[in-house]
Amino acid sequence: MERIAFQLGSVTVTWYGIFVAGGFWLGAWTAARRAGRAGLNPDMIWDLLWVLILAGIAGARALYVATYWERDFRNEPLSEIFMVHHGGLVFHGGFVAAVLAGFVWCAWRKWPAWVLTDVFAPSLALGHALGRIGCLMNGCCYGARCDLPWAIRFPTSHETHGAPVHPTQIYEASLDLALAGLLAWWFPKRRFDGQVFAGYLLIYGVTRSVVEAFRGDYPAGALYLGFITPAHWVSAGLILMGLGLWVTRRRFAKSTSAADGKAAP
Repeated sequence: MERIAFQLGSVTVTWYGIFVAGGFWLGAWTAARRAGRAGLNPDMIWDLLWVLILAGIAGARALYVATYWERDFRNEPLSEIFMVHHGGLVFHGGFVAAVLAGFVWCAWRKWPAWVLTDVFAPSLALGHALGRIGCLMNGCCYGARCDLPWAIRFPTSHETHGAPVHPTQIYEASLDLALAGLLAWWFPKRRFDGQVFAGYLLIYGVTRSVVEAFRGDYPAGALYLGFITPAHWVSAGLILMGLGLWVTRRRFAKSTSAADGKAAP
């Protein structure tokens, strides 16, 4: 755990910020390369990136504040809510906000939204993997106590008080990296627009639910039945969304193909 990377005068640059920013940049760069192979202008990715960044950070911070309000924010100045560089972003909140903003932007610009979701899906998993390393450096999103050989220890000043805990950040970063590779391999083999994105929703929802079982950073009041985290509920929603998207987009592709076949001379 090492929160501060370096100082630039009065500005403190944190490792968390570096890894999150690096995740955005790496995700956009790989998506731009993939867009070119899909016949799209790579500049579309860079234009859309700023919309996704702003909406993603706002949504991720909002869900973090809502989840940890009692523990971290109730007795702090309201200005602390906006101190994103201190750490504290919930991926699910950022993801939902970014997707909604992206679809609105694509509708306004008349861009092929479903193709772009497939283009972004592998890069989303890749950027998320890098962001989780930032969480490790920041000491957030930590795991529950365990005595396994690969347990990690944070400093005694940390909320875990130096006890051995599951390296949940590494668990999720590894799974995200594997997911990014799988989706990148899948992209040129997709059968309909939106298929890779639907696969991302399904697989990420499952892997995140698994990792959540080892998390230890949630306040007791945030757990349902003593073990179900807020992210479990959102992950279940992502799985259902993925299934629904897979079915509807597949049917749409089939109906469009059939209509084109009938219209052909």
